[in-house]
Amino acid sequence: MDDRRSLRLLIPRPIRRLPADLAAMLVVTLLVNVAVFVPVVRDTPLRVPLGLAFALFVPGYVFIAALFPEAGESPTADDADDTTRFSGESIRAGIDGIERVALAFGLSIAIVPLIGLVLNFTPWGIRLTPIMLSLSGFTVLATAVAAHRRWELPAEERFAVPYGAWYAAGRSELLEPDTRLDGALNVLLVLSIVLAVGVVGFAVVSPPAGEQFSAVYLLTEDDDGELVADGYPTEFTQGESAEVIVGVDNHEHETTDYTVVAVEQQTETVVNESAVTDSAAEDGNQTAVNETVVTEQQELERFETTLGHDESWHQTHELEPTMVGEDIRIVWLLFPDGEVPDEPTTDDTEYHVHLWVDVEEP
Repeated sequence: MDDRRSLRLLIPRPIRRLPADLAAMLVVTLLVNVAVFVPVVRDTPLRVPLGLAFALFVPGYVFIAALFPEAGESPTADDADDTTRFSGESIRAGIDGIERVALAFGLSIAIVPLIGLVLNFTPWGIRLTPIMLSLSGFTVLATAVAAHRRWELPAEERFAVPYGAWYAAGRSELLEPDTRLDGALNVLLVLSIVLAVGVVGFAVVSPPAGEQFSAVYLLTEDDDGELVADGYPTEFTQGESAEVIVGVDNHEHETTDYTVVAVEQQTETVVNESAVTDSAAEDGNQTAVNETVVTEQQELERFETTLGHDESWHQTHELEPTMVGEDIRIVWLLFPDGEVPDEPTTDDTEYHVHLWVDVEEP
């Protein structure tokens, strides 16, 4: 006992005095940050249930705790009669536990989008790291305000979660039922709740895989510093470069290693008279089809990255073609899992994007 007391004294006094429910909110906040940012943990399904519990409940709960530090009781008939007398006395200043839980869910659904809206007008934007830091900062600040306001109240007026009463009532219902039928029904109820929570948890942690795909695309930076899919450089002088941004999206439902290979190609258009289009085949006529054939290819650069599911990556590429001529094709080939052939072409991967440029001699 003395050892436990000594260890407890090592904790700063404000943290030791922190109410249990507010301490639990800080613990959930810490756990969700670990699940989001720690490399090993963030690849596990743990981040999904923790993230949902955090975003849908914690911000609203600490905000309500800051607004209503005092204890409250559910209204009774006598309270209702008193309200009609206009005696000027405060019937109840606080709110009870059920109201707190209901308001916590409702306010969380309002607070989280509002923080996202504010972030949308900042340089950081709506991304995972700014959102997590903002929500965590809001939670810690609201918790500090709630704890301070409770400490200013007399002990008998402070709100406290009745853990002991809940435990005693649950133990009495399960272990000391009035009849055997009540005991069996209570056990069945507990098993049903555990089963329901397990099914919902499994559905959240392991959702249907859905469509699996990756994407590669090109962006440029406009005058305001925003990334846009427009304004690509198309005129070059040999030896000069221009900046483009290569983007990769991962929707493979798993962490994937990617390799992007940038190649430049000399091409020519040939007429394939033996090819028949679908419409021509229906009419019974044979129509020539133009095909683009690569006559020369040279690799410019390659990039590598690793992305988790639903993550994106942007890489600045100083594009400097070495071939001279019109209609030089620059192709960025995306290879999931890092398996790249010795001479990669568009036939080796379904994910690629290209840009036609003209290159003049100096």
